[in-house]
Amino acid sequence: MSTTTRQACPECDGPLRSTGTETICTECGLVVAEDELDRGPEWRSFDDDETNPERCGAPLTRSRHDRGLSTEIGRSTRLKGRKRRQVARMRKHHKRARIPSKRARNRIHGFTEIRRLVGQLELPEDLRDRSCVRFESAQKADLLQGRCIEGFAAASVYATCRTASVSRTLEEIVAVASADADELKVAYGALNRALDLPTGPIDPAEYLARFASKLDVPTDVERAARRLAREAHESGLATGRNPSGVAAACLYTAARRDGHDLTQREASDVAGVSAVTVRNTYQDLRE
Repeated sequence: MSTTTRQACPECDGPLRSTGTETICTECGLVVAEDELDRGPEWRSFDDDETNPERCGAPLTRSRHDRGLSTEIGRSTRLKGRKRRQVARMRKHHKRARIPSKRARNRIHGFTEIRRLVGQLELPEDLRDRSCVRFESAQKADLLQGRCIEGFAAASVYATCRTASVSRTLEEIVAVASADADELKVAYGALNRALDLPTGPIDPAEYLARFASKLDVPTDVERAARRLAREAHESGLATGRNPSGVAAACLYTAARRDGHDLTQREASDVAGVSAVTVRNTYQDLRE
């Protein structure tokens, strides 16, 4: 639907007409204005009440100690001299006021470490938020007293991976964590005892897709390895064994049967286990 406006064309003083997103002159055809922006609200409310559904700002997140509600004083290059120093002092006091206690400071430190670990391990955002919630639960249970904060941050990520059936080994988390393996194990043990984590044995098939991608094996080899992993799980062969080692052995066995060039050393390196572990499981799979 086109509407004629009362404005005049800047070239020929002809009448203008707005059609869709363009305003054109009806005499000379000059496009006077073009606007494709929808300046209306990005929400649509079907409620009959008179509440205002407007919203602004970033969404709430559990990965922040204040859930993202606090504000920050930005930096501007246009401020000079005395005004710039005054704003710098205001920014310093504002940051101090955001952290009311030592407990909040420890939570900020732990959440920062969790976000770094999740980014290094390429894990989804929902797992990051769940890890932060688990860290906060550990702090409320007074599990952090006298223990390493970085260890509890890494243990929270590892525990969330275990409960969410995400295939990440302890060695992979230790490789990117600020805490060592002993600190992570102590923190994970405290989490498991105090919070009663719903963890169970890991299915070796959960590692196959990632290991097959790193080893660059064909799809039929991965499919055969998945059948071997299912048979090993059903027969009890995988019970009491390292699940990542079982997955590597299944890939190695399937590659041997298919004639694909894959060594025990390559399979063990990608799984973070020794070649002896792959060899022993391979012998059991053959039998």
